[in-house]
Amino acid sequence: MSDAADIVVVGHGLAGLVAAAEAADAGKRVVLVDQEPEQSLGGQAFWSLGGLFLVDSPEQRRMGIKDSTELALQDWMGSAQFDRDEDLWPRRWAEAYVHWAAGEKRSWLREMGHRFFPIVGWAERGDGRADGHGNSVPRFHLTWGTGPGVVEPFERRVREHAGTGRIRFAHRHRVDEVVVEGGAAVGVRGKVLEPSSIPRGQASSRVEVGDFELRVGAVVVTSGGIGGNHDLVRKAWPARLGTPPATMVAGVPAHVDGRMVEITRATGARIINEDRMWHYVEGIRNWDPIWANHGIRILPGPSSLWLDATGERLPAPYFPGFDTLGTLKHLRTTGYDYSWFVLTKSVIDKEFALSGSEQNPDLTGKSIRGVIERSRKGPAPVHAFMEHGEDFVIASTLTELVAGMNELAGREPTGPRIDEVALRSLVEARDREIANPFAKDAQVTALYSHRSYRGDRISRSAKPHRFLDPEHGPLIAVKLHILSRKTLGGLETDLSGRCLTSAGVPLPGLYAAGEVSGFGGGGMMGYNALEGTFLGGCLFSGRAAGRAAAADL
Repeated sequence: MSDAADIVVVGHGLAGLVAAAEAADAGKRVVLVDQEPEQSLGGQAFWSLGGLFLVDSPEQRRMGIKDSTELALQDWMGSAQFDRDEDLWPRRWAEAYVHWAAGEKRSWLREMGHRFFPIVGWAERGDGRADGHGNSVPRFHLTWGTGPGVVEPFERRVREHAGTGRIRFAHRHRVDEVVVEGGAAVGVRGKVLEPSSIPRGQASSRVEVGDFELRVGAVVVTSGGIGGNHDLVRKAWPARLGTPPATMVAGVPAHVDGRMVEITRATGARIINEDRMWHYVEGIRNWDPIWANHGIRILPGPSSLWLDATGERLPAPYFPGFDTLGTLKHLRTTGYDYSWFVLTKSVIDKEFALSGSEQNPDLTGKSIRGVIERSRKGPAPVHAFMEHGEDFVIASTLTELVAGMNELAGREPTGPRIDEVALRSLVEARDREIANPFAKDAQVTALYSHRSYRGDRISRSAKPHRFLDPEHGPLIAVKLHILSRKTLGGLETDLSGRCLTSAGVPLPGLYAAGEVSGFGGGGMMGYNALEGTFLGGCLFSGRAAGRAAAADL
């Protein structure tokens, strides 16, 4: 391959597309390298729901939400809980990102044609403390077009530059080494893999057909995290979250393999916060998988009764949609790799959504008619899981429901039998609390709080009802798996995306962005993430690294 280029960007996901577009806008010649074929352009972002974190946006104000930079910073820092010497740059990135989310972010995207769905979601409500983890107000802005709608403006910009020759694609080029000479990154070398026509997301061949080397002035690493490699996930699993699960479902494709983490570390770049990670606890096995062990996350509303594998109800604040890692930590103390939702047909129709662009064809396809149809009949993809999904039990009586749950408990991952008498007592006690529009049950109180927000009342919370009321049936139980997803630590970078060494100084010519850098700085989210920040972190860090790499040459 010709090496006539200024910058090589390693990874053609969202952060890579942004970095390449920004560098090319600045007049630099860019090669965009990835081990996957062209049909996987956009990486994980393509499969996402497309949620973005914004602060004091017009969409929020129209929904009656009062937000501010000060409140958002309080929420971010309460969630991040920065407590290490190496959190210097992550903290600076966090502060810069919140100010960007409250400022230029929306207008920058809008100028490229990006648009939001009008209802702002309230994801990751948190641990119940004003200064603790979670969003104090709704900030989850759903892209009209979901993940593909986020990717499209940057893919378009990159392809326009490709049309002029300023950006060149090097699909099926696997980087095995970042070349360092004289203390500076001067290129990459690796293997050319055989062409692949596999559909997006499926595992591609690793058959090598040649070698390549690219000599450039700057290398930008945007290769993603480790979520597709469960061995690496378990190796990095922190003791504070309990023991790593023996079984997980994969929320990302196999090519999210973490290879470039060690390859970049070999240059002398510093990796920090490797023990910080983000995995979901509401995963279900995809009945129509795209990649191996494909899991889908349920985005639940507030009503489902959450039980551990033994049938014990989860304590406050571990309710659906509140505290992802707190719930994960609690469940790891039970000794089992799964938990349960118990709910009704009325709840699932109003409250369940599935994460992923392919699971939301109405939003992905920008179909107003489809959105209206979802609100009338419930989401068709959820109904498909009810019919075909192996983790769902549908029953007309509680006795039948428990029998189905116990059958699923005998399948991997296995666990104890549910006691019908104990479960009936839990459900009946919960149902008695629904007799009044106030209650002492913390989850029922939270349900009424959800319904005080117009957005949740319209689209994300079922009218309170007794679960044993047959008019709202049938009863449903869902076996929930741990779903691997995000790496929150990574390559330490300054605010320009320049990779730092253990001495705290930039390694000349080497930059990083996206998940491989912990979405900025080596972990700008700290210990906990606020939903809508993963894609936004790719946008922010990719923009910074692309601009800086171009400016430094």
